[in-house]
Amino acid sequence: MQYVRLGNTGLKVSRLCLGCMSYGTSQWRSWVLDEEPSRVFIKQALDLGINFFDTADMYAKGASEQVLGRAIRDFAKRDQVIITTKVFNRVGQGPNDAGLSRKHILDSIDGSLRRLGTDYVDIYMIHRWDYETPIEETLATLDDLVHAGKVRYIGASSMFAWQFAKALFTSDAHGWSRFVVMQNHYNLIYREEEREMIPLCRDQGIALTPWSPLARGFLAGNRTRDKKGETTRANDDPYAFELYYRNEDFVIAERVGQVAQQRGVKPLQIALAWMLNKPEITSPIIGATKPHHLPEAIAALDIKLTSDEIKSLEEPYVPHPILGHS
Repeated sequence: MQYVRLGNTGLKVSRLCLGCMSYGTSQWRSWVLDEEPSRVFIKQALDLGINFFDTADMYAKGASEQVLGRAIRDFAKRDQVIITTKVFNRVGQGPNDAGLSRKHILDSIDGSLRRLGTDYVDIYMIHRWDYETPIEETLATLDDLVHAGKVRYIGASSMFAWQFAKALFTSDAHGWSRFVVMQNHYNLIYREEEREMIPLCRDQGIALTPWSPLARGFLAGNRTRDKKGETTRANDDPYAFELYYRNEDFVIAERVGQVAQQRGVKPLQIALAWMLNKPEITSPIIGATKPHHLPEAIAALDIKLTSDEIKSLEEPYVPHPILGHS
């Protein structure tokens, strides 16, 4: 495993981050693993050198945090593991059970810590931008959590670049803790982040840990134009159909398959290698629900694409509408 600094911080994270949305309880989504099979993949990740884990309070309605927390206690030392969790999405029926108000953040961090079974989270992220709460209220509250020791670093997920810039400026103006990582929607099929967000993060020394680097499995090479696939998730993931499945997306997936065939590797390894070759990218968030998923992903760390291969993969791209911010 390779390790890299998280942006301008001194924190070292594995070059791949294990996303835990697929772990918790199948009662939430048909493609989510229950606790016992989930633990197998968390242990496998640890054994392979992954020290970076990503979850959220809304994944499996909190069960993802519980499963991850118990597995970390059983299989690792807490101080050797980097845990990210998130706040914003609705977790209850009350009027204050969503968003980035001071009340919801303070309630949510305590709930996440309880479910994870830990005194702190390494990175606490706002899952989306809250249009109803002043960013000053959100940032002041996050700063309080850092000073209270409940949170070590703060980060943000998908939003417009102007919003992220506003948050960074506001933190600087008040001397508050600054976002150090952006978890954005980015892959070979969706590259709109190259226009504004990625240059902003490069300029500001912000780490990039993209979600959906394989386009929710679309770049694994097993999707068809009639919206079918080989896995349970491929056939029961309506959000994927909103993000992908355009004709031009299949053209890119086919290019990935061609390069993979020439190399004698898996399409997912080519898609990951393309992203890992980008100097701005810190640690893509990958999922794993089959024994071969993690070893194959880690093997992509050693694949160095040629300029001609990169050109072949990028050439078919056409502009997309903004996707993933909501």
